[in-house]
Amino acid sequence: MTFKAAAIQMCSGVDPQGNAEAMARLVREAAAKGATYVQTPEMTGMLQRDRTAAKAVLRDESNDIIVQTASELARELGIHMHVGSTAIALEDGKMANRGYLFGPDGKILNRYDKIHMFDVDLDNGESWRESAAYRPGSEARVVSLPFAQMGFAICYDVRFPALFRAQAVAGAEVMTVPAAFTRQTGEAHWEILLRARAIENGMFVIAAAQAGVHEDGRETFGHSMIIDPWGRVLASAGATGEAIVVAEIDPAAVKAAHDKIPNLKNGREFSIETVPGAVTGGVAA
Repeated sequence: MTFKAAAIQMCSGVDPQGNAEAMARLVREAAAKGATYVQTPEMTGMLQRDRTAAKAVLRDESNDIIVQTASELARELGIHMHVGSTAIALEDGKMANRGYLFGPDGKILNRYDKIHMFDVDLDNGESWRESAAYRPGSEARVVSLPFAQMGFAICYDVRFPALFRAQAVAGAEVMTVPAAFTRQTGEAHWEILLRARAIENGMFVIAAAQAGVHEDGRETFGHSMIIDPWGRVLASAGATGEAIVVAEIDPAAVKAAHDKIPNLKNGREFSIETVPGAVTGGVAA
């Protein structure tokens, strides 16, 4: 069963209310284009580097404006609405970087907490410690939808192929990778990582991204895209500004890719051993 998917590109600021309004406007536009599955980027609700300021406006799930707005949109438009992620206040004082999938009735079908924390030191002094504020997730799920088996990842998760392989083996036909990739890492790796995950698992990849210079001063890479199981980019956006990327998804293409290159079926268990190198002046036996 084919379906039309949309990846929403945003430039979220520090005000959840304003971001919720931008999300609603863009999601309605995507639905008007015929999309029945709509995905927003990582941190749809707010990008705020000042953790004290962020925690002052964050709410728990039952009171979060992004969760409430997305549920209403899904029900109003009769679509599957995927909030790529938003920050949710937890009882222990930390936050969850949590994605939500809503069904056409507005009910939550799936929650996914980002598993891999973006703790990195980049060139030019750019440094991030996501684990200082967020509690990592520990569970991945493949959700059976009327049109496809869907798996979930968020941003930095894309650098961990085992997460994608496990979901592909579990039957995922479409992987979702909402993100707020930095410009520095995005220029180097964004497209190639997404295409690699699609190719090595024979699955569609839908990646809605944050784009441009944000109110908190960070700069994200944009280039939201949808990729087919053969690694072809079906649709993509630019580096800055809002955008709606739409493509037709045919899950039959997943089977076709697996029939051509059945690497999921052909994978084998193996052991690994570290072998000493050659001795100086001699040849290892």
